[in-house]
Amino acid sequence: MVKRRQLNKNHTLIFTPSFPYSSNNRGGHKVLLGIGGNIGDVVRRFEHLLCYLKRSAFISVIETGPILKNPPFGYVEQGDFYNSLLLVETQLTPKALLRYVLRVEKVFGRKRLFKDAPRTLDIDILFYENVKMDTKDLILPHPEWMKRNSVLIPLLHMKGRM
Repeated sequence: MVKRRQLNKNHTLIFTPSFPYSSNNRGGHKVLLGIGGNIGDVVRRFEHLLCYLKRSAFISVIETGPILKNPPFGYVEQGDFYNSLLLVETQLTPKALLRYVLRVEKVFGRKRLFKDAPRTLDIDILFYENVKMDTKDLILPHPEWMKRNSVLIPLLHMKGRM
């Protein structure tokens, strides 16, 4: 059953059986992932993503936030986005985790056409415990997280903060 709660004219929270979700910690590095998309049935895709990740040997899903429907930024001539957060644990290093999430995006049909383009699935590593890094491929923590309602609003509804 899907429940929707209108926060304001631009933001709607969506609650499904899997968003929010919570389980026990299993050990490993705690990582906060941001997920988003605006092509097709994104809410259903998030449900499938959660099932996919629950079967993963590389990460364990601890908790999810509710799904937030919100306007795009950057390239704004596109449909609204759906976003949520996943708190996971992993034994992967930050760069190995990045390679893994990029592969998962491809499994779910992600095509990189141009910056901020419409997409089936986007997965961002927002935090990797207290790790700070700034490389060509990965900046931790994510430099824009505190400016994005797509992160801040779902984070307010999560129990297990980083």
